[in-house]
Amino acid sequence: MKKFLSVLLVAALALTLTLSFVSCKDNAANGNENADEFKLGVILLHDEASTYDLNFIEAVEKAAKALGFKDTQVIMKKNIPESNACYEAAADLVDMGCDVIFADSFGHEDFMIKAAKEFKDVEFCHATGTKAHTEGLANYHNAFASIYEGRYLAGVAAGMKLNEMISAGTITAEQAKIGYVGAFTYAEVMSGYTSFYLGAKSVCPSVTMEVQFTGSWYDENEEKNAAIALMNNNCVLISQHADSMGAPTACEERNVPNVSYNGSTVAACPNTFIVASKIDWTPYIKLICENAMKGEAIPTDWTGTIETGSVVLTDVNTQAAAEGTVEKLADVKAKLISGETKVFDTATEGFITVGGEPLTTYLADVDTDADFAGDTEAVSDGYFHESEYRSAPYFNVNIDGITLLNSKF
Repeated sequence: MKKFLSVLLVAALALTLTLSFVSCKDNAANGNENADEFKLGVILLHDEASTYDLNFIEAVEKAAKALGFKDTQVIMKKNIPESNACYEAAADLVDMGCDVIFADSFGHEDFMIKAAKEFKDVEFCHATGTKAHTEGLANYHNAFASIYEGRYLAGVAAGMKLNEMISAGTITAEQAKIGYVGAFTYAEVMSGYTSFYLGAKSVCPSVTMEVQFTGSWYDENEEKNAAIALMNNNCVLISQHADSMGAPTACEERNVPNVSYNGSTVAACPNTFIVASKIDWTPYIKLICENAMKGEAIPTDWTGTIETGSVVLTDVNTQAAAEGTVEKLADVKAKLISGETKVFDTATEGFITVGGEPLTTYLADVDTDADFAGDTEAVSDGYFHESEYRSAPYFNVNIDGITLLNSKF
């Protein structure tokens, strides 16, 4: 009898240990046991000197703080070019024990995919890319945000400034011309400057815009020279989709109003900076870390919005902005959220035209291929459905009112 009870006791103890082991494994898979060991790797095209990369750095730091990460749990690799150096950086981050690796530039994508195919136990997340939804890799993910809505709002602020200048007699309605410094002739840039222009047009119908491309995401001299060239060509307000302080500095030196991107430049440009739109990547960084720690899937192709806190505006600089700008932006923002206002509105007569004709149909290149052939009808229900069929922008229509002074691919 004693022997029998002893056997039962041993069996019970073994069962308890087994259940305990299984429980520990489940907890680890759900992130409860290894949260302190979790590591996030970040690959950046430039460093803090770039407004674009600084925006990502700040988002990573905010997300890490919210998640309670120690300094050793976030590893950043800066100034990583869009070349095989990105793959090498990713492989190094894998060797350093990173569970999730995030890269911030469009040209990093193919090298991140290469790494994802090799290191299947690591999650690879990429901003602004286009291929996750067609690659079919369980550990490769794209993300972007509906920044066209933020650009539109910034354009409204620009249009109000133009109206103020017209009312003051500084310019005529026909002289309401915006200059825009762009990096490349990519859909991301084209979507951005078009939505910015449409925001301005929604309040200043006579506005036109000229775009000068630099052929680089970050070249302070080229961006400054482009802004100066646009001002010399009678552009009375400047905006940008490029990453340095080149254009804002040129505006401050010439006292020309400026709408920036990725962050406020008011400290350096107190007399000319109006407002800036940007993507706040904090919600996404938190999402990918939390999901990885819980063992839950990361969305293949994620689009942040105004409502998720991913599309934001900086504070309006009332010293440079037109009176009533803050109130107007709040009103338009509410209408964007409710759906009453659509950025790429094709239903309102004369708002978006191409060669004088309304835009009623457009095959967008959503499933990226070598020929960049259109594959998805993007115009329906009275508007162009930007970032709804994939997160990265695909609006690349040359609409009336915008003149491209050059092109850079």
